[in-house]
Amino acid sequence: MKSLKSLVALLGCVTLFSLSAGNASAQRGGNFDPAQFRQMRMDGYRESLEVTDDAEWKVLETAIGKVMDAQQDMVTGMARGMFGGRGGQRRGGNNGDTNNGGNQPRRNPFGGTPDPDSEALQAAIDAKAPAAELKAKMEKVRTSAKAKEAKYAAAQEDLKKLLSARQEAIAITVGLVR
Repeated sequence: MKSLKSLVALLGCVTLFSLSAGNASAQRGGNFDPAQFRQMRMDGYRESLEVTDDAEWKVLETAIGKVMDAQQDMVTGMARGMFGGRGGQRRGGNNGDTNNGGNQPRRNPFGGTPDPDSEALQAAIDAKAPAAELKAKMEKVRTSAKAKEAKYAAAQEDLKKLLSARQEAIAITVGLVR
């Protein structure tokens, strides 16, 4: 179980690093396009898995997309704690908001929608909520994380059912399944 968590954390870090590098480029005036990034990953998976038949790829692409989406959901929940620290507060006092006025909701810098349970926990931390409230919010975050992990595992199992033994071995090496 510990190695599973380590693998998920490693995959998350790799994904976050890739996305944050693109996000940094976009902030400097670059043209980071999440859809283009996703398509590049899909093309890489198709090549790695040695899929030449379009009909086969269409089926695999859908299953791989579900794995990628479930992984992104998991990573989005972890990203705040790993990189946001105290609620994503940044120097300059804008408190991590997307605009300098502070009246727009924070956006997740790693893609996806911010996890509402994590946001509620952070708000409780910032408000110095009592221990009972913090414990309740922590439990919600943990329950949500477990559900996301289960969804990720199920998507991987569904994908493995579609792969040949060789493709599954390749999928393990490229981080699609475990």
